[in-house]
Amino acid sequence: MNNDIKKQYLHVGQASDLQGKNYVLYRALEMLPAALAWATIVAAFFFSWWRPVWVAVFIIIFDLFWLIKTVFLSFHVRANWHRLQRHLAINWEEKLAALKWSHLWQLVVVPSAGESADVIRESLDSIAASRWPRERMMVVLALEDKGDRAHTMGEEMQKLYADTFGIFSVTYHPEGVPGEMRGKGSNETYAMREAQKIVDQRGIPYADILVSSFDEDTKLYPQYFLCLAWHFLTAERPHRSSFQPVPLYHNNVWEAGALSRVVAASGTFWQMMQQERPERLTTFSSHSMSFLSLVEVDFWQINIVSEDSRIFWNHFFWYDGDWRAVPLSYPVSLDANAAPTLWQTAKNIYKQQRRWGWGVENVPYILFNFIKNKKIPRMTKLRFSFNLLEGFWSWATNALIIFALGWLPLYLGGRAFNDTVLSFNLPQMTRRIMTLAMFGIITSAAISQAMLRRTKDDYADRRRAPLVLHWLLMPLSIIFFGAFPGLEAQTRLALGGKWRLGFWVTPKFRESDRG
Repeated sequence: MNNDIKKQYLHVGQASDLQGKNYVLYRALEMLPAALAWATIVAAFFFSWWRPVWVAVFIIIFDLFWLIKTVFLSFHVRANWHRLQRHLAINWEEKLAALKWSHLWQLVVVPSAGESADVIRESLDSIAASRWPRERMMVVLALEDKGDRAHTMGEEMQKLYADTFGIFSVTYHPEGVPGEMRGKGSNETYAMREAQKIVDQRGIPYADILVSSFDEDTKLYPQYFLCLAWHFLTAERPHRSSFQPVPLYHNNVWEAGALSRVVAASGTFWQMMQQERPERLTTFSSHSMSFLSLVEVDFWQINIVSEDSRIFWNHFFWYDGDWRAVPLSYPVSLDANAAPTLWQTAKNIYKQQRRWGWGVENVPYILFNFIKNKKIPRMTKLRFSFNLLEGFWSWATNALIIFALGWLPLYLGGRAFNDTVLSFNLPQMTRRIMTLAMFGIITSAAISQAMLRRTKDDYADRRRAPLVLHWLLMPLSIIFFGAFPGLEAQTRLALGGKWRLGFWVTPKFRESDRG
């Protein structure tokens, strides 16, 4: 595939961006994840009525598989937690002393869609407090141009931080640009094109600039940029790599409710598992990469929601598969979902999980480009395709199979099945397996406590018992805030048109906002 054809497919957002056979193919791929999920759910009902013994045996085997997988992944979390602790304790400036790094610049883009000035200042202050020469730091605050309020905030931030960094710039992303979806990706790309002008004026080589895309609530631990620089300089292919930290949702952890803490911690643990499996790791939320490669792929995609993960795949296909994500095993801190009421918090959690589930829009993009790009090795395509489809299928179905659909043979199997020994033993066997699976929840609770103790200055032992008990909400959360939003996102993608999701910004809330 030559570069002109690659460019044609590089920033496809949905089937309607294509024509003819390509449209039909892409549309079929958009329907695939939902088709797999719903086929599983329908089959569970049908076979529970038609062949209840088959389903009962399948459920027992599946529960055993899930138990083994839970234990396996729990060891990954533990391994990454130990690695993260070591990386927090390392003096990264000493490690960099053996390398040439005085040429490197850090370029940080902080997109905002109208959050409060307090939230943005907290993020910018954490960047300013990080250990990196400020004269080689460029920070771009990327605001949506929503009138006087945005410009007033931008002017305020310009006054506060103009002398804090080597370069500080505020951009205002205009509304109604043709071909754009209003969201983080289009805002970041507009900001980076403006930053590119400044870089060119200063004559800074693109290859010397590391770009970090941070959410507006991202707070840095002091050595983030030093750790990033070391990994960049020691990477096998630094200009063919993304660099991914571990997201901790600790900014407002004491203000967030029990449900929010459990859901947020689950997201952290998933990222920690992926850090131990770098062959599966892609970019998520806050991430970093070379400015040189960003220019070559024309920055973040402007017509999709999931720009943070899509930027990985944009690079992957532009470089014919020669792209990888390097795990930093170093944290950044973000906000957990919080709102004035429990009901609003629950709604926000669901919407945020659904937005993350909308990452399923990457499935047709990836499979379509795998079909079109003949330079990527077949085994690489098969491995990524299987991991991708299995991951989204599991997201939408596994919790339902384990906690809900597993009882269907007892209700739909009829008297013939209910008179069998298997019918009598099915609930007991699944209950025992699930009891053993509590190992994963216990491990998660223990590591969650250890992370808070290590990364939060105001941690107190009196908080320990309530925080551990919160993990009893895990079975509830993985159904209502895992499977359901994941299944909805996949279904919306399959339906297309008006059902497609737009970009939803998670509201940021502090107790001081109660007024």
